[in-house]
Amino acid sequence: MEKSLYVHRYRWPFAISKLALWSLIFIALIIFLFFHSPSSSYSYRSRRLTSNWGGPDWEKRVQRSARGRFHTGSHGHLSVLVTGAAGFVGTHVSVALKGRGDGVVGLDNFNEYYDPSLKRARQKLLDRNGVFVVEGDINDSNLLHKLFDVVPFTHVMHLAAQAGVRYAMKNPSSYVHSNIAGLVNVLEVCKSANPQPAIVWASSSSVYGLNSKVPFSEKDRTDQPASLYAATKKAGEEIAHTYNHIYGLSITGLRFFTVYGPWGRPDMAYFFFTKDILKGKAITIFEGPNHASVARDFTYIDDIVNGCLGALDTAGKSTGSGGKKKGAAQLRVFNLGNTSPVRVSQLVSILEKLLMVKAKKIVLPMPRNGDVLFTHANISSAQRELGYKPTTDLQTGLKKFVRWFSINCLRESRSFAISASDAGVRSVMLISKENG
Repeated sequence: MEKSLYVHRYRWPFAISKLALWSLIFIALIIFLFFHSPSSSYSYRSRRLTSNWGGPDWEKRVQRSARGRFHTGSHGHLSVLVTGAAGFVGTHVSVALKGRGDGVVGLDNFNEYYDPSLKRARQKLLDRNGVFVVEGDINDSNLLHKLFDVVPFTHVMHLAAQAGVRYAMKNPSSYVHSNIAGLVNVLEVCKSANPQPAIVWASSSSVYGLNSKVPFSEKDRTDQPASLYAATKKAGEEIAHTYNHIYGLSITGLRFFTVYGPWGRPDMAYFFFTKDILKGKAITIFEGPNHASVARDFTYIDDIVNGCLGALDTAGKSTGSGGKKKGAAQLRVFNLGNTSPVRVSQLVSILEKLLMVKAKKIVLPMPRNGDVLFTHANISSAQRELGYKPTTDLQTGLKKFVRWFSINCLRESRSFAISASDAGVRSVMLISKENG
């Protein structure tokens, strides 16, 4: 009995010490990866952090872009800082906000994860819609503080992040830099702003990782990430909880499920499948163990935008002042998906019909690169609290994407135009004629 009590008396301190040791090792590993990764020099970091900004003319452009007008709804106009504004989701959200009368200022570093000319084309689209995009980095505290000095933003839509599951194996430090350090920097600036803005930010369905229970619910466990990207997004959710708890920031996280549509990211399967099919190149379709199909809850961009606007409109006010919490603040997380997982092979079949070109397919086992076999969203919480209701099925959404792709593919003056095979050119010309 005495020996048993002795053992139990020292078991907990030992366990705590062991946990602390592993935590220190983990932190040290992250720091090592960040500073010693072959790509940790982050070739475009210095350019982004030294971008020109400031001055009377620059401030006037920021203020003019942030100025909104009252629109139909339960509230007046918002003044929103959208980070990652020249990205896929950021562009659509910014245009939608400006279109309904809100003030919007964009922020983007125009990095080279994929062809920056596509982001520049989106920037021109935003400019035509009255949205000024500041070129700078979310890790630049001076720039963020200056933006809040110029405009008392009511909301921040934080969409800037290093995306992609597979790229994390090539450049892990970029994920730590953007998804963790960048998020912390944004929250640090927001906590000290007066008044504090409400924050809506992009998490990811990737946080569900190796979870096998479907559909994925916000109440499910998310402590088994399958990729570094997923781990950084999960870390972001924990960081958001901390800033909400300590500083009274109102924070809403949105877990996006495989977003697709016009102006999308070239690293997404639907995009490069379309490009390669038109070029006559073979496309690779992965499958799981025992020939299991890979499936995704593909969600059209317009539905995602509606969910983002719903999150902004229902966001409670932050309760802090001068960096000090005055009361409990809202903390939420929602799935934004389509609730209808589709096999990747079916996506290819739809593209073949729309492009009128037969794809050359190579079927291979799914590699160990962090991708998961399937995703499936439970959106009941978003439906109830945000009024979120996806309406676009994959067939309809891909038709809209192919229409956009066909037009931009034929505009050779665009630096991101994509050369296609003869059969591909004929098919996209037919699509363009069909859709005017």
